[in-house]
Amino acid sequence: MTDRVPVLRIGDVLLVSIQVDLEDDTVMNLQEDLAEQIVARSARGVVIDITAVEIVDSFVGRMLATIAAISRMLDAETVVVGMRPAVAITLVELGLSLGGVRTALDLEKGLAMLGRGDAGRT
Repeated sequence: MTDRVPVLRIGDVLLVSIQVDLEDDTVMNLQEDLAEQIVARSARGVVIDITAVEIVDSFVGRMLATIAAISRMLDAETVVVGMRPAVAITLVELGLSLGGVRTALDLEKGLAMLGRGDAGRT
């Protein structure tokens, strides 16, 4: 059975917390689920929490960039939060720039970047 990554809603932002190994089927399901949720909920932002991700490869990097591109096409901004230093180093070494993906150290800062929380818009 393929694991599904839950997509949670916080106001007009969707939160994706990756807690499972990302296999092809899981990623395809996540992309479809997220695209549907962005449209259904008129989301203007997506936060992808990768705090639990310890190791990345080019597949994970491309997945993050693809999700950001899909979100952008649907008028939602993507912020990746919780990136470990080793993950950042690996992505750079792999030559993956993650164009269109903003990053923040934690969920609170990620939500603030999208205009939520204490640092949000008034």
